[in-house]
Amino acid sequence: MENKMKNNSIEYVLSGDYYIPDLKLPNEERTIGKYGRMHRDYLKEHKPIRFNDLVLEGQLWTYLADLDEQAQSRLQMIIRQMQEAESVTEELKAKDQMAWVRAMNSIQNRAGEIILRELIYGEDVV
Repeated sequence: MENKMKNNSIEYVLSGDYYIPDLKLPNEERTIGKYGRMHRDYLKEHKPIRFNDLVLEGQLWTYLADLDEQAQSRLQMIIRQMQEAESVTEELKAKDQMAWVRAMNSIQNRAGEIILRELIYGEDVV
């Protein structure tokens, strides 16, 4: 009897009378961050088959780290675009700090909601 077996691109190792998956995690150094953790929880609860596939393929951490980086860069881009569209500038900050803080908080909240809707929870835009 063989000590190893391969089925569906997953290697199995004989342990006693049973074959168990020989899973090796990739050596990933990046952190998954806020958005990666949120998407992981979403996958666990709402898309368990996709979550299990990523875990079994050893791609979950890389997938979540990539998604987190995409979300962070998209967030910064959206914030810059909203600042330009709404004329929230350093001049406003110097002239009226409270108005600038209110405007920036509003922009950050709206941009965060866009990221959650588009990337984290994968909802279609209405």
